[in-house]
Amino acid sequence: MHHTSWPDATTHRWRLAFTGFLLFCGLIGGAAAADEPLRIGSKRFTEAYVLAQVLAQTAAPHARTEVLAGLGNTAIVYEALRSRRIDLYPEYLGTIDQEILKNPRPGSLESIQRQLAPLGFGVAIPLGFNDGYALAMREADAQRLGIRRLSDLAAHPALRMGLSNEFIGRQDGWPGLRGAYGLPQQPTGVDHGLAYEALAQGQIDVMDIYTTDAKIGHLGLRVLEDDRQYFPRYDAVVLYRLDVPQRFPAAWRALQSLAGSIDERKMIAMNARAELQSVPFETIARDHLAGRTGAAEEGAARGLWGKLLGADLGRLALQHLGLVLASVLAAVAIGVPLAVAVAGRPAWRAGLLAVVGICQTVPSLAMLAVLIWALGRIGTVPALVALTLYALLPIVRNTCTGLAEVPAGLKQAATALGLRRGQVRWQIELPLALPTLVAGVRTATVIGVGTATLAAFIGAGGFGERIVTGLALNDNQMMLAGALPSAALALLFEGAFELAERLWLHRRGAG
Repeated sequence: MHHTSWPDATTHRWRLAFTGFLLFCGLIGGAAAADEPLRIGSKRFTEAYVLAQVLAQTAAPHARTEVLAGLGNTAIVYEALRSRRIDLYPEYLGTIDQEILKNPRPGSLESIQRQLAPLGFGVAIPLGFNDGYALAMREADAQRLGIRRLSDLAAHPALRMGLSNEFIGRQDGWPGLRGAYGLPQQPTGVDHGLAYEALAQGQIDVMDIYTTDAKIGHLGLRVLEDDRQYFPRYDAVVLYRLDVPQRFPAAWRALQSLAGSIDERKMIAMNARAELQSVPFETIARDHLAGRTGAAEEGAARGLWGKLLGADLGRLALQHLGLVLASVLAAVAIGVPLAVAVAGRPAWRAGLLAVVGICQTVPSLAMLAVLIWALGRIGTVPALVALTLYALLPIVRNTCTGLAEVPAGLKQAATALGLRRGQVRWQIELPLALPTLVAGVRTATVIGVGTATLAAFIGAGGFGERIVTGLALNDNQMMLAGALPSAALALLFEGAFELAERLWLHRRGAG
């Protein structure tokens, strides 16, 4: 009896395929043009979006700029800086000191600079305002319970705390605050943009805020006094790679002119225009640099249709479509040969299905976080790898199922006619299994359209950019402006597969 063990030649083929896929991702995500842009990143909250646009528009007359906004929390945007995906981004001294450098006590600017230099980074351009952490409550509840200071919270263990996930995990956030004040509450993680609405509706009692948030005054919240001086100062600065001044000298000189140009009042006003009037970040930055405050009613006309058909629609559509098509094609190139290799070996087939099934069960954000760590970069490459892993299960499973459904008599007849084992597989079994295989590709494609929205959390673009921005602003229309095109794209793929299937059946019947 002829028997070969898997892996051997087939293993070599799929390894080459996977290596080629990674190289393909690298070409897409990492190819550098001769005219390299100044890449400016930001975190995923209102102020960071605005400041990124202020920096980009200031540098734009002197260098080509690229803004990668809404990259996520400190860990992700710092990884983007470390991996050269971005060149600089707006940050805060307290965050650099305690969250990035892990200093147990607040240090001076000079000590922070000394610690950053060996890492290849520097701090410059103090923008002129402090945006500190604080906790806030509804004014009526604070008055009723007699809570004015953070230390007063210890006497009210039943208060429901809704804190941002980053604040819960940061060393200078909830862990240290709880220890400093002896707080007994058990917080729930809530997105910062959604927490304001949850607080206003009475779903939570206490939330963490940034002291320049516009909604503090709009909702009439009481900011609790930090009576034990726990929180350090969070002076806004620019964290940059040390080679930026040499690579972009004219743009760097222009950026330095921003030092001291934004105080707390101006920053709160800019945040208010974004959050309360739905004014685009680009417009807010342009008006600030021109010395204009903007009209109070200008954002009202920018409703759902304005956001849905915005100038970024074409770019986001191409990015989203590229992510889906590239990942599905890669999954086909990897998954089909793997399924063919294990089709006649039940134990190997069960093992392969178990592995791709486990990949499918890993939460998307956890998968992206692991891939960022493993690949040492953010953006398109980890997003494509993650989407490919998610697409493998339906493709592998359907290929295995289709091959298993081929009648044994047909295979025996082909062998009797002199066809070798490989010829039977590729000339008889795979063509017969093709409808089932294509159904798996169809499922993987539609799932990929929805999953690809999460790629925006790591700077890979797509319609998820609008959803991420909507979350930061608590803007339901902006979230719909991202969700609706994504749903339309999924329906478009469904229709394309349906049409292709009908045409194929028609040709087959006519033949």
